[in-house]
Amino acid sequence: MAERSRHRVSEGHEGRSERPATGHGQPRTAGDSTTVPSRRRVTVGAVVGAAAVLFAGQCYAAAPSYERDVTPILRTYCSGCHNGRDKEGELSVETFASLRRGGAESGDPVVPGDSAASVMIQRILSTEGDHMPPDGEPQVPAADLAVLKAWIASGATPPVTDVSLLESLVVPKLPPHVGAMPVTAAALAPDGSRVAVLRGRGLSVVPLASLGAGQPSLGVDLPWRANAVHFSREGTSFVVAGGVAGLSGVAELRETATGGLIRAFGGHRDVLYDAEISPDGKLLATAGYDRSIKLWNVADGVLLRSIDVHNGAIFDIAWHPSGRLLGSASADETIKLWRVSDGVRLDTLNQPQGEVFALAFTADGRHVIGAGRDKRVHLWKLTSLDAPAINPPLHARFAHESPIVAIGLTADGRHLLTSAEDRSLKCWSLPDLVLEHDYPRQPDQISTVVALPDGRCGIGRMDGSLDVVTVVVDSVAVAPPAADPVPTVATMPEAAAASPSAATERDPDDLPEQAVAVAIPVAIKGTIGQRGDADCFRFTAQRGAPLLIEVNAARSKSMLDSRIEVLDAAGRPVEQAVLQASRDSWFTFRGKDSTQTGDFRLQNWMEMELDEYLYANGEVVRLWEYPRGPDSGFTVYPGSGNRHTFFGTSAVTHALGEPAWIVRPLPPGVTPAPNGLPVFRLFYENDDEPTQRFGTDSQLIFTPPADGDYVVRITDVRGAGWASKLDDYRYTLTIRSPQPSFSIDVGGKNPKVSPGSGRELTFTATRSEGFEGPIRIDVENLPDGFTFHGPIEIEAGQRQAIGVLSAAADAVAPDEAADKAVVVRATARIAGRESTQTAGSLGDVQLAEKPKVTVAIGSGESRSAETPPSAGPIEFSIRPGQTITARVKAQRHEFEGRIELGGSDSGRNLPFGVFVDNIGLNGLLIVEGQSEREFVITAAPIAKPCRRLFHLRATADGGQASVPVVINVLPAEPSAR
Repeated sequence: MAERSRHRVSEGHEGRSERPATGHGQPRTAGDSTTVPSRRRVTVGAVVGAAAVLFAGQCYAAAPSYERDVTPILRTYCSGCHNGRDKEGELSVETFASLRRGGAESGDPVVPGDSAASVMIQRILSTEGDHMPPDGEPQVPAADLAVLKAWIASGATPPVTDVSLLESLVVPKLPPHVGAMPVTAAALAPDGSRVAVLRGRGLSVVPLASLGAGQPSLGVDLPWRANAVHFSREGTSFVVAGGVAGLSGVAELRETATGGLIRAFGGHRDVLYDAEISPDGKLLATAGYDRSIKLWNVADGVLLRSIDVHNGAIFDIAWHPSGRLLGSASADETIKLWRVSDGVRLDTLNQPQGEVFALAFTADGRHVIGAGRDKRVHLWKLTSLDAPAINPPLHARFAHESPIVAIGLTADGRHLLTSAEDRSLKCWSLPDLVLEHDYPRQPDQISTVVALPDGRCGIGRMDGSLDVVTVVVDSVAVAPPAADPVPTVATMPEAAAASPSAATERDPDDLPEQAVAVAIPVAIKGTIGQRGDADCFRFTAQRGAPLLIEVNAARSKSMLDSRIEVLDAAGRPVEQAVLQASRDSWFTFRGKDSTQTGDFRLQNWMEMELDEYLYANGEVVRLWEYPRGPDSGFTVYPGSGNRHTFFGTSAVTHALGEPAWIVRPLPPGVTPAPNGLPVFRLFYENDDEPTQRFGTDSQLIFTPPADGDYVVRITDVRGAGWASKLDDYRYTLTIRSPQPSFSIDVGGKNPKVSPGSGRELTFTATRSEGFEGPIRIDVENLPDGFTFHGPIEIEAGQRQAIGVLSAAADAVAPDEAADKAVVVRATARIAGRESTQTAGSLGDVQLAEKPKVTVAIGSGESRSAETPPSAGPIEFSIRPGQTITARVKAQRHEFEGRIELGGSDSGRNLPFGVFVDNIGLNGLLIVEGQSEREFVITAAPIAKPCRRLFHLRATADGGQASVPVVINVLPAEPSAR
């Protein structure tokens, strides 16, 4: 893989390393924070400083020359907006002829012999809204205005040869650079024997064996500063790209053996940043500051196509390994993908939040990588290889503390190296983008990374040095998370059944060294007797054996708002996890109270994924559902009711604009490689129980990191502790093994089911003391003619499942005895044993009136496969990151209105991470006069393999439910993992 680098030294700025930015007439992107002079300002010092023409007032000793005196002024102050491509007001000053043709309204701006009557002079002198150049742009100095007046007064003599004023440039003479020139680009020859290296205007070819120290086997002096070099597929030639800033961009094809020029490719109006030969060697793509992509025939130099869509400079281009696709990275904060055969844009990847400097396709061609000013590495799954399509973003890693300027893939395609302006260099795994190694700070900024055939990478720096680095994978950098996303606490049944012994708090016990020794399991009765009081208790625990620490105070009408902490034997907090931020964000719409689960609107939300942890103001939540419309935000766990927190943190309120971070949990004690974002160390402590079922009472599960003694300290979070009665702040503190368990609530009891249709039953789990495993739901002994389509499952970590109870077309109403025979059973495995609970009956099962409308799910025109009806229910298959189609069909019996099937909840009982997509503002519906419609189902990248029943529900006629169908979530394709 060739290098990717866009930290350039522009022509006319010797010794300065400066990235071009947009100027007047060159649209500025939202993320452009630089103010670099455009092509006009390069000439100001030359024109004024040269002072080739003497003047006094407005009288010249000799008439000014258009070529020598007027052209530099027009180029500096006018051509940015008035040129052959950007003709504001239909006026172009690029040539003398176009200047004299004038604009659409003003006509010829020059009246030879009469400067006062010339619109050009009137606009410069105007104090009204028609003043030119516009306010905020550099204004024409008095000396230059005098030149224009004198030229017009002398008759506005035309040039001898009328050429574009953008084809010539006057630059000041600067002393030559002393010392090594910066390495601006490098490329490995296809045979792996040598590396081509660019330094300023010089290109050298260095044997790989002596990279960084050997003498070049070939040296070429270029006519301009070059920014990119790439070998042809055979290695017999190479292309270099560069030009003169503000004047022209050129790519040259040269012989590898001699450096001799084969062919030049021009046509660009500004410097080129890249030129790359297609994989088959037939085409050349060029791009640069003028925002234009050009495709050339390599054999004869014929221009095949020009693509002028980007709104900012193009810093990098890359060919897809197939050669059918071309990518371009731009200052307009996008990467665009193009079909080479006809120039059709296949997609615009607009997730970056700053200029994109580097672009690459993975070696297998399945992913796109981009990086730049927003300090992130972005990775998309490539789906639009032949036709326009949305390429889903998979990762956006906050990678460096300053803008990323170069990226490079290793030869095996398994690792990515990134370098930034702060001289940092990091290695990442592909395609999951996990940080593998943070290299020591470099002597200077790395401007190019080149894959070497032995798995190493060559790097070039701005101090002119070359070096070779080895891919390093640190165990700490790729350490597993501190906790499973769906933890399940398993304890020995006999330990869970043990009854706690009783103990009583006694003073003094405020300090850890004064802690009262207790033997677990224990229930301690105590009181926070005064303001600032703390009670400490010492216990012995075994490594890895979890303990439940719980306070009962508010539930017993105590005034205590408890807080508990676990300390080691020396009184130091025990670390639970290290959370490293991977994305920065903030709340963008309204504040959040301490219970809300929905509408978490966050900056950079498109970079976030379900099941990721969000840290804000000490609270950790998990993302449960994507925003499902333009005026919505994430829903966090558990999806409804009071929100849940993680790692023992407590729910708090959040203000509009408050910072938040997506965090990755790491084991306690580690020091992760820095990425410019915060690291949060969480200790075993808790204010309010994480599911908010116990009010202000505290609860946490403590997993001892080692055998030994520990101290639990209990306080009031407000520092309170005094009241009229001593027992107003009483509590019971329990320390014991967890007793994982659950209970089930049945929603939809006493169902009224229409013959030939179905009604929903909702099963909601309350999970206790760390149990997060799956729960199977069965409904048994139903009356004749009634069917529960199951069993169904409440997934691990989730709290709800929705089933369908249907009635046959010839069903009859059941009697009381039949109703009482119905049994709802919930079964789960806890601590290795099966636990079954009976959740009662369904109450009075009734046969309702005939339905006014019924709905059914059928297959769509997509990749899903429909099973013949005789073989059982229809089945769909989907993989993580995939979208399939299905069809809903309605039978209207006595209903002619709109059939609404729900909004974000329209896919009933779909697996977690699988949802009905593209619902729009009105949700999924069948409009009046129609009886069916197609809909789409999408699986998030985190969707886990499973087989599950799902259905649709029409809100009309009391909520008629369809017969469930099967959806199979298949494992992710290896390339998508």
